[in-house]
Amino acid sequence: MWWGSRCRRTRSSGQGLGEGSDANFEHLFYTGRAMSSLPYAELHAHSCWSLREGASSPDELIGRAVALGYTAMALTDHDNLYGAMEYAKAARERGLKPITGCEITLASPGSPSHLTVLCATVEGYRNLCRLLSRAYRAHGKDSPLIEKEWLFEHGEGLIVLSGCAQGEIPRLAEGAGSREEGGGRRKEEGAPRSPTSIAGEFRDVFGRERFFIELQHHDVYGDTRRVESLVEVAKRAGLRVVATNNAHYHVRERHRLNDVLVAVRHRLTLDSSHRERRANSEFYLKRPESMARQFERYPEAIANTVAIAGQCSFDLTRDLPYRLPDYPVPEGATLDSFLRGVCERAFRRKYEALAAHIREEARDRLERELALIEKHGLAGFFLVYWDILQLVGEIAHERRGRDPRLAPDERPVGRGRGSSVSSIVCYLIGLSHIDPVQNKLYLERFLNDELHSLPDIDLDFPRDIRDELLQRIYDRYGPEHAALVAAFPTYRFRNAVLDIGKALGLPVPVLAKLNRLVGHFANADEVAEMIRRVPEMRPLLSTPAWRDLVELAKEASGFPRHIGQHVGGVVISAEPLSSVVPVEPARMEGRYVCQWDKDSVDDARFVKIDFLALGMLSAIDDCLEIVEEVHGKRIDLGRVAHDSPEIFASITAGDTMGVFQIESRAQIQTLPRTQPRNIDDLAVQVAIIRPGPIVAGAFRPYMEYRERLARGEPIEVDYGHPELGPLLEHCLGETLGHVLYQDQVLQIACAVAGFTPGQGDRLRRAMSRKRSAEAMRALAAEFLEGAKRQGVSAEAAAVAFAKMAAFAAFGFPKSHAVAFALLAYESCWLRYHYPAAYFCALFNSQPMGFYSVEVLTGDARRHGIEVLGPDVNRSRAGAWPEGGDIRLGLQQVKGIGGGWQEMRGTSAGFLTTAGRIVQERDARGPYRSLYDLVTRTRLNHAEAEALIRADALRDPGLSRRELLWQLGLLIPPRGKEGVGRKAVAMQPALPLPVEHDMVALLALSPWQELAWDYDRLGVTGGSHPMALVRPLLHEGMTTSLHLGGPRNPNRLPQGMTVEMAGMVVTRQRPQTASGVMFMLLEDEFGLANVVVYTALQDRQRELVRATPFVIVRGRVDNEKSGFPNIIAESFRACPLPGLIEAPGSHDFS
Repeated sequence: MWWGSRCRRTRSSGQGLGEGSDANFEHLFYTGRAMSSLPYAELHAHSCWSLREGASSPDELIGRAVALGYTAMALTDHDNLYGAMEYAKAARERGLKPITGCEITLASPGSPSHLTVLCATVEGYRNLCRLLSRAYRAHGKDSPLIEKEWLFEHGEGLIVLSGCAQGEIPRLAEGAGSREEGGGRRKEEGAPRSPTSIAGEFRDVFGRERFFIELQHHDVYGDTRRVESLVEVAKRAGLRVVATNNAHYHVRERHRLNDVLVAVRHRLTLDSSHRERRANSEFYLKRPESMARQFERYPEAIANTVAIAGQCSFDLTRDLPYRLPDYPVPEGATLDSFLRGVCERAFRRKYEALAAHIREEARDRLERELALIEKHGLAGFFLVYWDILQLVGEIAHERRGRDPRLAPDERPVGRGRGSSVSSIVCYLIGLSHIDPVQNKLYLERFLNDELHSLPDIDLDFPRDIRDELLQRIYDRYGPEHAALVAAFPTYRFRNAVLDIGKALGLPVPVLAKLNRLVGHFANADEVAEMIRRVPEMRPLLSTPAWRDLVELAKEASGFPRHIGQHVGGVVISAEPLSSVVPVEPARMEGRYVCQWDKDSVDDARFVKIDFLALGMLSAIDDCLEIVEEVHGKRIDLGRVAHDSPEIFASITAGDTMGVFQIESRAQIQTLPRTQPRNIDDLAVQVAIIRPGPIVAGAFRPYMEYRERLARGEPIEVDYGHPELGPLLEHCLGETLGHVLYQDQVLQIACAVAGFTPGQGDRLRRAMSRKRSAEAMRALAAEFLEGAKRQGVSAEAAAVAFAKMAAFAAFGFPKSHAVAFALLAYESCWLRYHYPAAYFCALFNSQPMGFYSVEVLTGDARRHGIEVLGPDVNRSRAGAWPEGGDIRLGLQQVKGIGGGWQEMRGTSAGFLTTAGRIVQERDARGPYRSLYDLVTRTRLNHAEAEALIRADALRDPGLSRRELLWQLGLLIPPRGKEGVGRKAVAMQPALPLPVEHDMVALLALSPWQELAWDYDRLGVTGGSHPMALVRPLLHEGMTTSLHLGGPRNPNRLPQGMTVEMAGMVVTRQRPQTASGVMFMLLEDEFGLANVVVYTALQDRQRELVRATPFVIVRGRVDNEKSGFPNIIAESFRACPLPGLIEAPGSHDFS
């Protein structure tokens, strides 16, 4: 392989600086203890947060640095602090002193240059944040440049090193001899400046205590000369030197990944990126002795690494200069007294009429929470949220007509989720709609005596409310004090294969095919095994490049690809955010993103407000409006009983398609087994179909317990070890001995290891983040030691820890599950009582949920509701009930905009195409012809064509093809936005050709009509595709009718071999299912579940993963759920009458 030569050292000349670098494989012999007693600190290191420039994670760098015995290490990623908090926190935990820094890009004459900047003090950190924020604002996201004047202006508290070979001083030093003149003066005014004079500038600003000449030697040609010149510059300028290795990966072998990532970054192949890549494999964390040998002529350069590290007293984990926003309270009041007053007023409204024992319990809970809030100084934190809810009320008044006199807790517009739902204070101030007292919710997951981070409050809103709320928060706090939380899409193995494969120069068509066949969550081992088992791909693994691809993609998995923004997180600050974390422009104009993700923001104790747009809330709001207008009923869901037998009968029958959280095939098949009968049961149902309970091995035994209880059989709960039963019964009894909720992780830690709730929550949080094996062993040791002190055996403690560790990263807190269970019940209630209105709301709120509009349409028809196509003379902008049926809206037509759209930042709006058509029709009557429609609404050619193809324009006696022909006469096909409208405006009011003048055009066949419907609507108002395919299939083929459901006495027997044809509507391959795929087929009669094991996926990959219409052969399996499955044995493509653009399956694999 070509990389072999890069591992050999290439001397820059016969004059070496030292003996050489580390042995290639020294990292294989780590013992976990320091390998060196020579003091050394690496002051210039890059991680994967240098975005395709660094090839190691912070955790890998820390592990290497600890093993090498470094006293400290600076993380200096390129132009950002994305990973600074993650690094600082992890380094502190491992006993390594973290130094916060950055390699900035300086605007220099000729071309930009690099400079290494370290934060010595809090003010230095503030200044670095200001500089980076200013660079992004002034020069944009893709090329953040810092002007030298800015650096000099904001230099307090910073230590500056002269930089790598791309630094201004090192670049000039390579040819400095001809430009130097005593004292660093220029020979003439127009000549290039000397490195000594530039160094003198920095010395004059920072002093010799805070500006150093940085020496790097990687055995690259020119390194020796540059180092010698830089030493001479330092002497001339009266400065000191310091050695760094500009590490971009933790061990030498990772240089291959670094090369590939750099090529990906520059959109080049390895062969064409030699100028962009590092010259060899020497850019890694080296042993202190190796660095000392490399710079043996300059020992002070090594000693100064430790001296500089000693000057850096700033600790990001402890000294972050952040202050909570203030809430103004009336004179004479304190934050705590004002919050109490808000709670007391709501307490009287909510609890006065309830039973005395509930009031007493609620009072105790309120006093306890208010005491904790006062202890932690959080009253202002909660009042900021309460203040934001006033904004929500204003928006809801404008948009929904909500009574402005209502307090936030009265008919709340949004819904709480997550652990905050367990708080009575949140309930009383309107941040939650769930009573935590009557639902017996555990508080300590949200608020406890030892709070290590600010409480996490998540709020769900309808989409339009949320979008407007974000804008008003920006307006209230201003861009200096409010910013979006960052999110970092990471490499999964699948997209790493595509990017890295291109860099390796592998054939793009083959990469594309591999990418298509590989699941979203596949790992390297699975892909390698898949390649071995697929005959046409098996030869790939015999070539070095493809083996490298698998290995490199595995190493890159989990690395960040680019910065994005969190779906709803906003941070606000009393001080300008740009002085506590770098802020850069978001893609949306006028908004900004801070450089930390939700975990770093949480560790920093920022106020992070999560405003999430929940599609189901939008659908429910829309449904309630439709019901009010169509049925004349104003429904208050807060007054709906939660114990309706008919609703739970519908749920336990698995009739939940389109119902929030319980509509997936796994849920539908599980509901008849668990038989939920109340909100608590429904909360378990929401929580159990999650990776956490499945990974922890809780799913199957819990199901068996529930089925035995339903049959009236006695059960004896197994807690995993005899010692654990008495300890865990109080916290795991309600879930039959299994961990289903995050809260239970805390409770186990307290019960088994004697942890306080605060310690237990810290353990849960640590376990829920991605941790190395070594970090997890440290957590286990802490837990086992605590259990030992409690007298619990090591064996029992290990069982308890395993329960927690398997679950912690993938579950809900119970409060979250209860909140979602209530929304599931409410959505099911509306679907049961007002099905037409509910399905309309689902159609109008797409995209959301598990199924496409086509599948939801089939479900509506199975419930006796016909779905009619759009019609310019009947449809509204959105779907709407028509009689007992549903008329699709004009906005459902691809190429036609929705109804009323809000203009960002204003209360005014504008009508989109669908809204304009409806408004004109309502004002001046129905459209009489195509000509009438386009002249009155000024449609362009593309919009009119979309309506015709969707059969939304029904001109008597004219087919869709004939209407398209007429359209060509009215608006030439080339007519685009504006051009087409002008063409229509110039048309004389002459009649179009009458019928006998028309060109004879062939009518569309039923299959062509279907194809046009799917192209423009994703659904058809006519026959299901399989009804038209059926004549092409042999008689006796099984349909979904034959399979039946759990209560169908005529369903096919267990084990029978069947063949069924259908359209694939979902493919799901959960990470917890050992590679098994769950496919959902739809025919003209209903749905069928198909289970596809991995061997068949490998044999027929293309058919299984990409073919829209298939015939499956397999065995009937209906033993477990009562819902029959087909266990697939083979697939073949289904014959079709013609071409069609199928609506596309919803794939979750």
